[in-house]
Amino acid sequence: MTGHGQGWIGKSFARKEDHRLLTGRGSFVDDRPRPDALHAAFVRSPVASAVRASVDLSEVSGVDGVRAVFTDGELGVSGLTALLDRQEFVATSMPILAAGSVRYAGEPLAIVLADDPYAAEDGAERAAVDFEARQAVTSIEEALAPGAQGVHDELAANTFLDVASFSDDEIDDVFTGAHCVVRTALRTGRQNALPLEPRGCLAEWVDRDEQLVLHVSSQVPHQVRTAAARCLGLAERQVRVVVTDVGGGFGLKSVVGREEIAVAAAALRLRRPVKWIEDRSEALSASFHGRQQQYDVRAAFDAEGRILALDADIRCDVGAYSVFPFTSGVEPLMASAELPGVYRVPRYRARARAIATNKAPTAPYRGVSRPQIVAVMERLMERAARELSLDPLELRRRNLIDSFPYTGINGITYDPGSYRDSLDLCERRLREEGWFDSRDGDRRIGIGFACFNERTGYGTEAFAQRKMAVVPGYDISEARMDPGGSVTVTTGTSAHGQGHETTLAQIAADQLGLHPDRIKVRQGDTDLVSYGWGTFASRSAAIGGGAVRLSASRLADKIRTVAAHLLDTEAGNIDLADGWCRRRDTPGDGMPIAEVAEVAYLRANRLPKDVGPGLSAEASFDVLTSGTFSNATHGVVVELDPGTGSPRILRYLVVEDCGVVINPKIVDGQVRGGVAQGIAGALYEEIGYDSEGQPTAGSLMDYLVPTASEIPEIGVEHLETPCAFTETGAKGMGEGGTIGAPAAILNAVNDALRGTGVELDALPVRPEHIHRALERNR
Repeated sequence: MTGHGQGWIGKSFARKEDHRLLTGRGSFVDDRPRPDALHAAFVRSPVASAVRASVDLSEVSGVDGVRAVFTDGELGVSGLTALLDRQEFVATSMPILAAGSVRYAGEPLAIVLADDPYAAEDGAERAAVDFEARQAVTSIEEALAPGAQGVHDELAANTFLDVASFSDDEIDDVFTGAHCVVRTALRTGRQNALPLEPRGCLAEWVDRDEQLVLHVSSQVPHQVRTAAARCLGLAERQVRVVVTDVGGGFGLKSVVGREEIAVAAAALRLRRPVKWIEDRSEALSASFHGRQQQYDVRAAFDAEGRILALDADIRCDVGAYSVFPFTSGVEPLMASAELPGVYRVPRYRARARAIATNKAPTAPYRGVSRPQIVAVMERLMERAARELSLDPLELRRRNLIDSFPYTGINGITYDPGSYRDSLDLCERRLREEGWFDSRDGDRRIGIGFACFNERTGYGTEAFAQRKMAVVPGYDISEARMDPGGSVTVTTGTSAHGQGHETTLAQIAADQLGLHPDRIKVRQGDTDLVSYGWGTFASRSAAIGGGAVRLSASRLADKIRTVAAHLLDTEAGNIDLADGWCRRRDTPGDGMPIAEVAEVAYLRANRLPKDVGPGLSAEASFDVLTSGTFSNATHGVVVELDPGTGSPRILRYLVVEDCGVVINPKIVDGQVRGGVAQGIAGALYEEIGYDSEGQPTAGSLMDYLVPTASEIPEIGVEHLETPCAFTETGAKGMGEGGTIGAPAAILNAVNDALRGTGVELDALPVRPEHIHRALERNR
């Protein structure tokens, strides 16, 4: 393939990073050997709630190989405090190591350092934890009950955040006069993001540079640097965070873990490298969770099936602490702001709360509340269609946003999308394949749909609306050509499996007239990249790609200026393609781009008088709107086993629109991976807690993860509505698969249960509930 003009955008170019990863040459945190490194293990709380907790470490130091052990006071670090500039938010600090009070089972109390990880684990097991246990708060209902035990003294009614949004004094009158009112009470289970590579870090003090270097498996290297510097009392220049290959993040690694800070503090104190690699049991029980939410929502419709009003009470179980930097407000704020989704909602009222419990804290997890709010809206559509004797897809069409730009009752402006087209195409494909006819037989087959949008490319304007103390959004990129004509592009995004080394190289290659193999993308190093917010919220292509395109374009302008001087013409008369600079008026006249680079560095005497030596350019990009919205429709066909109640997915189809598709193969992979995680949340994965606050899923024997046998072939079809205000026309799409799957599957299961008198409104869907419904029907 050759790149002419826009030749690389839209190509299914093979991922550049895959050869390294598939041949075992990747570099993860645990692949970085340090012969003199100490290994860390954490003494963790055996109970969920206690006061006057203390740790007796007298026997720890006697374990062979143990070199040091520290509690919070001995480390001398400050805790992590996440802030929102809102009166409705109550800030609490998360100590690096708990002292005095314990708020969830698995909370770290001390750090043990030893010659190898086995000795460190042995030392941690010798610690004796003394505590005065309290009744654990293990559910939203318990947390909000009058007289409930407080998780934090600062919190009233165990509530970090209580936001009443879009208040409407007349909305109750609308419901009273409505032709039809339907309700749903959706409950979703607690999940772990479960990246293939758990969390981990390696910290070491480098005397020569007077710098603490922290290798960490993270999505947000610059945020880790800021947090470490603040907690350790260092200048930010004294902390360097390096993120190389990351085996998945999914939002879990977009916040700063207290273990990372403890390891950094131990390395600083001992002046020796310290490594910690989380094991799977820690990851499931003591890492960050997500998803546990409750919705009580009602919707009013007129006789024609059009929505008149929406009223929601949203409660999110966010665990024991507010995480840095996004806070405990990320899930309720997302849910209340974006619940209307793809539908025209003229009147809206929402109350959203972040509720503290004695469980591991929650962090953003792929989709952040949108799997839940889409499930809520799609259940309301199904119920209203039944009440009004309308086809449920026709009811959706009557309410879909179809005129753009559209500013909703929630104050969000939606850019153009293909909401109706995606629904029409998805339905048409399933009808053509005969699935609608398959429901007429004796088998329990159901079809479910989910229409949704995914807000992506959150810029500083969108994040500022949440009133975060730190306001993410923009990204910065530098494009630098070396004397041989190869290019290094830096980006503030930080990949954890998305293929940035390929897609960002394709964007730069189009501007520079080079093959993507001539472009090296560098990311994840705070000393190399001037600043960046990392990768989360489907921002990398839309915002990071915009900064890369601008920096590459500015570099291309410099190349044209030098080439024009050397070819005796104007810069506007120079085309860059296939590694050459050519005159437009006489295409036979030209020179290799590499020769221009050689002049710029090694023969600067030949440069124009107003052009300095070297070839580099920097640019930033931000989205100064509500963000851009990808959209999709998911259609799924399930069959219920009459003997066990287990649902089996017979067909899964995604029709998606993420604007300009930079690399279709990578987009398809992202969609399919997202759907797999959505299926997991819909049918399998859940972390439960018993009445004492102990997690009931401490291993993969208990936490049910789907295998390749449970994930069906996933069909993907593309529509393309280019974004008008991103540099590439691309919209984000990293979370859409996860967002749509639970709603589509829940609707399909309920469709298969038609006639039984049973409807399910809880995720994950349990086979025993389906089995009981089928038995009752028989």
